[in-house]
Amino acid sequence: MSTRTPETDGRRSAAAARRRAREAEILAATRALFDERGVRDAQIEDIARAVGINRAIVYRHFTGKEELFALTLVGYLDELRVDLEQASTTSNAPRDRLADIVGAFVDYSLAHPAFVDCAQALMRRSGPELLDEISESALFRLGRAISGALSILSAALEDGVEAGDFTVTDPTLLANTLYASGLGALQLARVGILVKEAAPGVPTVGEISPQQVREYLVASALALATLR
Repeated sequence: MSTRTPETDGRRSAAAARRRAREAEILAATRALFDERGVRDAQIEDIARAVGINRAIVYRHFTGKEELFALTLVGYLDELRVDLEQASTTSNAPRDRLADIVGAFVDYSLAHPAFVDCAQALMRRSGPELLDEISESALFRLGRAISGALSILSAALEDGVEAGDFTVTDPTLLANTLYASGLGALQLARVGILVKEAAPGVPTVGEISPQQVREYLVASALALATLR
């Protein structure tokens, strides 16, 4: 039988609520700085200052900068999932549905460049490194957010296979590959240049637009889904 009094339970519940509220406040400040300055220029001191606390309090709530970045990425991914869900309902034709989903991914990423930076920063870390730097609960939340977004793409690929339009043997693998390669290709849209040879050994640069990158990623997804 529990010996805790209702008053004790009430204090603990209030303390937990305050902790969740402070964590949400810190994450909101991190997101705002990411969107304003980019991931690289956002420092723990700036985040703490925006909330009106010192950096030591930030570390009471998060194991470190990597965990803070991971949970901020969760917020982006939750928004992305909503966009992908909406795109997934625009057409019943498998090819059009896949094109709409990939297009929605590109559109969200172009509108939120800090999302791309944040996702790439975490992808550069190995699994063991992330386990050392991020708590299990944070990793679970991140994994759930990633899988939630990718499940929409995987479902579209699976439905396309069932309809006979796609030839994908492993929709989950292809969905993850499209996500990772898409993040890389989106850097081209940001930089806006291509490197090529004008003549053997003579480099030159050309221009590439965000729309071209979008069209390429959609075409690549369709090609990989129908590869024979």
